[in-house]
Amino acid sequence: MFTGIVEEIGTVKSLTGSTVRRLVIVSGKVINDVAMGDSVAVNGVCLTVTSIGTNELSFDAVPETINRSTLKDIRSGTKVNLEASLRAGKMLGGHIVQGHVDGIGKIESINRMADSVVIRISAPPEIMRYVVEKGSVTIDGISLTIASEDEQGFTISVIPHTLEVTTLGLKKPGDSVNLEADIIGKYVEKFINARKESSGVTEDLLKQAGFM
Repeated sequence: MFTGIVEEIGTVKSLTGSTVRRLVIVSGKVINDVAMGDSVAVNGVCLTVTSIGTNELSFDAVPETINRSTLKDIRSGTKVNLEASLRAGKMLGGHIVQGHVDGIGKIESINRMADSVVIRISAPPEIMRYVVEKGSVTIDGISLTIASEDEQGFTISVIPHTLEVTTLGLKKPGDSVNLEADIIGKYVEKFINARKESSGVTEDLLKQAGFM
């Protein structure tokens, strides 16, 4: 589990393999807080540390992970957001993030204001069903607040600090980003649907028994 508060920007050193891809990422901060087998969010994708070098971390990404995220697009030299998994006693500064990418969005526009930047992102229906104004969303591993939304996408308002310490400051219109919807919305939807189904079954039984 993560918080969506990026700890550093890492740099992809190399990618090898065809089916299972090994990513080697240069790290100066997160590397000090992880051990073999630990989880690290790489652009919002939860990956397991498979080896640790002097200043680099290695991860193996399986086809399912690659195909459902923007990991398939990264190259040597690509900058990525890194966050070590949440530990007991650590401040939860963002929101609950699993590191399980739900889909890929596309940056439609970037409008710079006096003290912030408003970014418009288009997203597929399976993401938008959980998007609510003032709710949370994870973009490339960054916990952000939704400023506005419609059927096709949503906007976020980003302060200069976030642009400086994450890869959002490097993005441009047309770029793809990993999206993870708030897990709370998913649970609420499931509980409501389960209750509706249960109510339907009860009503059918009462009708069959002649009480309705």
